[in-house]
Amino acid sequence: MAAFGVRNFENLEKGLSEMHRVLKPGGQLCIIEFSRPRPAFINNLYQFYMSLVAPQIAKAFKQDKKAYQYLNKSAKAFPERKDFTAILDKVGFKNTNYKALTFGMCCIYSATK
Repeated sequence: MAAFGVRNFENLEKGLSEMHRVLKPGGQLCIIEFSRPRPAFINNLYQFYMSLVAPQIAKAFKQDKKAYQYLNKSAKAFPERKDFTAILDKVGFKNTNYKALTFGMCCIYSATK
């Protein structure tokens, strides 16, 4: 299981291949990652919040503004939904699927070795 960290892999396919390698046959993989909301108006609000509001709130509370900017950048760059399950398929996982949560702001991906 991995939560909000797979998007930080230096080499996504290599990292997922290693996860596949260490799982027992029949083992289950579960990953939760950020994604972009599907309804356009929610996506616009989400992007506004992640790009401008969250970094300013962090700065106001003496937190690292750059960390929140990185969070937004890495979430945007991460392949999502069918693109990510295609990568899981490519590295050898079976029964790959995803479920979008909270208007699609994040997805739970599952697969089997």
